[in-house]
Amino acid sequence: MATRERRSQRRTEALSRERIVEAAIELLDAEGEGGLTFRALTQRLATGPGAIYWHVANKGELLDAATDAVIAAALAGEPAGPAGSPQDAIRAVAFGLFDAIDDHPWLATQLATQLSRGPGGPVAPRIFESIGRQVRALGVPEDNWFTATSALMHYILGAAGQNAANARGVESDVDRAEFLGAVAKAWEELDPDDYPFTRAVAEQLREHDDREQFLAGIDLVLAGIATLRLPGR
Repeated sequence: MATRERRSQRRTEALSRERIVEAAIELLDAEGEGGLTFRALTQRLATGPGAIYWHVANKGELLDAATDAVIAAALAGEPAGPAGSPQDAIRAVAFGLFDAIDDHPWLATQLATQLSRGPGGPVAPRIFESIGRQVRALGVPEDNWFTATSALMHYILGAAGQNAANARGVESDVDRAEFLGAVAKAWEELDPDDYPFTRAVAEQLREHDDREQFLAGIDLVLAGIATLRLPGR
């Protein structure tokens, strides 16, 4: 009996929480949230459910852990020293999150869920801290730190999430240029009295690059934040 208990303990120790979360991310990427079940997880890990429950209590905890792991990896490239400018560091954070949301189709929904349901969890502070340090380094007055950091965070997550949703909404066999061309053509054919502005930017829609547009939005927010700097900074 004691021998069986020791073997069971060794198996549980060998199956780390990190490996379980890694397997959960693989399932989420391949099958979406609906495909993440403890049965599928036990099959992928070649173990029993008891070994998994030893590390995570339920699917909600597993989703939270997977989200946090992906965000931590996305922010791992954040500049730690003074080599680059705060603006460059913010762009690096933004692109890390942009690519993570683009690479993991389930991530945008989980981020929205966690940020609304549990903003005190690890994900929101992790993102807020990464951006906020650089906002402070820009010389923004302290009483504007929260507003400036929130504006950047909301833009980054919102724009990245919308871009990912747009990409998934286009059928896999549809060429992106053809799709944008069809939308631009539809805009150009709108009533000129009701939609003069939309018709005017239709050509820009046809030719735009998602990442360049995303970066341009970051720069617009940064330009606004620059007006808050303390005199002489």
